[in-house]
Order: sequence, then structure tokens, then C-alpha cells
Amino acid sequence: SGLVQVGAVDPKGGMELAFGRPLFTRFACENTAAMVELLEEAVTVMDARCARLAGVTRMHQPTTDEPLLLVIVDELSTLTAYEPDTKLRNRATAAISALLARGRAAAVVVLAAAQDPRKEVVSFRSLFPTKVALRLDTPSQVDMVLGDGMHQKGALADRIPAGRPGVGYVTVEGIREPVRVRAAYVTDEQIHAQTLDYPAPSADPSLLAVDGGEQP
Repeated sequence: SGLVQVGAVDPKGGMELAFGRPLFTRFACENTAAMVELLEEAVTVMDARCARLAGVTRMHQPTTDEPLLLVIVDELSTLTAYEPDTKLRNRATAAISALLARGRAAAVVVLAAAQDPRKEVVSFRSLFPTKVALRLDTPSQVDMVLGDGMHQKGALADRIPAGRPGVGYVTVEGIREPVRVRAAYVTDEQIHAQTLDYPAPSADPSLLAVDGGEQP
């Protein structure tokens, strides 16, 4: 319906998310600089919306002219911890932190995946209101991902059998009890079918175009 646009970042050079490339309004995978630029463009959209809506409303309602912007980041630690260029790493961390801290009211949302839950890798993990833990190695890792005490409350992600892919535990802001879930497996063929049925409205405009800005 045009109420959502997706920008995706894939540090694996497109190996993971390129299957869904036609679904994305914006896609970056070729190098860290391009991925950081996509994130910073999302911050620009968010800041422009916040400034324009100040004193008007406290929550942006997505429209086809100004849709919700979903930013997907795969392998988060690649940008925030393992990137050798300190300036790019700091820019990525600053952009993602800003989106998490201020983006919700402006309808700019981040979905990120990470394999290493340590704080030095994901220093801003507390800013994610919804957290999902799939199979982990230790109880301490469960608490790192979901929050202190979640393992004791029943989030036994360290006991998920290797033969149960997609099983995990979810915590949602405002609800302290973790919930056990299982995601369905989506095949490459199903992803390809979705790209044909639900392609992004346009090929690859700048995220700035979401707010009517001029494309670079």
C-alpha cells in the first residue's frame, strides 16, 4: 500500500539480504561507507520529521507520502565493533543509536541482528524495546540479549536443541515475562515469489525522498 519503505544494510556483501533486494527501497552492501551513508540518511529523515512535527503531534502517522521507514541491519557487530576504520565505526554507532533513541515517534524503525551479544559489541542494546534471543550458549548470554534476570524468568535460550531452528524467546517493552516463539522457515523460492508480488514502489530512490527532499 506504500505505507512502509525498507532500507537494508548487509555487511556480508549482499549474501544474506540480496535475495529480497526488490523489496527494498534502498539497499547497501558494497562497502562500509555506503552502509553508513544509508544509516545517516535515515537519521536525516528522522530529524526532519521531528523538527516539522514539533508542537504539532508526538507521533507521526505514516502516509504514502511519508511512510514508515524500516531500516534492517544484518550482522550489526560488523559495523559497530569489527569495522577497522574507526571513523566509519563511530559514525555507524552514532547513527544507529540516534535512530533507536529518537526514531519511534518519527516512524523510523530499526531491526538489527547480531551473533555476539556482548556490551562492547552492542553498547546500545538497551535501546531496543523488543528483543529476540534464538539459541545461545550460556545463561549469561540470555540475560545479555533479553535483559537481566530473563533466564531465571524462563527464557531458556541456552537449552534450545540444535535441531529446533527458529525457536527463541521474545521480550517486549512493558512486559517483563519472556515468551517462547518459533518462526517458520522461509525458502529462497518463497522469498523470490514475494519479490515479484511485493516489489518496492520504485527502484532505488534516496531515503531522503521519503520526505520529499531532492535526490542527490
